[in-house]
Amino acid sequence: MSAIDDLPPLRDVIREHSLSARKSLGQNFLLDLNLTARIARAAGPLQGVTVIEVGPGPGGLTRALLALGARRVIAVERDERALGPLEMIAKRYPGRLDIVCADALSFDPRPMLAGAPAKIVANLPYNIATQLLIGWLTVEPWPPWYDMMVLMFQREVAERIVAHENEEAYGRLAVLANWRAETKILFDISPSAFVPQPKVTSSVVRLVPRAIPEACDRRALEQVAAAAFGQRRKMLRQSLKSLGLDPARLAAAADIDPTRRAETVPISGFVAMARELADIRAAKPS
Repeated sequence: MSAIDDLPPLRDVIREHSLSARKSLGQNFLLDLNLTARIARAAGPLQGVTVIEVGPGPGGLTRALLALGARRVIAVERDERALGPLEMIAKRYPGRLDIVCADALSFDPRPMLAGAPAKIVANLPYNIATQLLIGWLTVEPWPPWYDMMVLMFQREVAERIVAHENEEAYGRLAVLANWRAETKILFDISPSAFVPQPKVTSSVVRLVPRAIPEACDRRALEQVAAAAFGQRRKMLRQSLKSLGLDPARLAAAADIDPTRRAETVPISGFVAMARELADIRAAKPS
């Protein structure tokens, strides 16, 4: 019996179903059910909540979410080998686990939610974690269909998500993430907790969507950030030239010296430059 329910320990489940982690799928299984319960608790009270979980694997986090009261878990798993263990969990928690065999990058859960409150809680596959996050941060309309994300990343990626100006990890991902959400690293998880052991520490990050981010066109913001950080060692007056207009005009709109570099510009500065970029383009004759 496990620490959270009467299902078999995860090591036994993996052995029974020959569910060895595959590097090609970015899999690293977290077998400590005390840790999976800690991740689930980080999402706050789960009663009445629908949770989207990506990459459940043998189901350690799935079990924790259900044991801690989630009304419903929608588990999106691409690896058909994991369906057996997940079906076992579904029988233990009847009517509360929906198993979706699909690629998470193309899966849209909204038709399954019917407007119900939803959270995203997942130990994301390392090889698509950033891509998934960007997809969730750029969903329209905003505010999004979820009210919180609690996600595990490699520590390096987590630092890039929560970074602010004048920090080494600050870049276009931080600009997008912190423009649209409040972000925080909650805790780290040692490589020894996983099978197989990754070479790096993992971190659990909480992202809470901002109801009303600073007003600007999202695509313009992404373009300005991409241009500025694409040549991050160069001054804005040089790096922003790739946008095809006068960088000095963008910098002036944000009251920023064009000799500054991207890593010194706060998110509010990128927002102001994005507004100016959108206005310039809108004023041009078609």
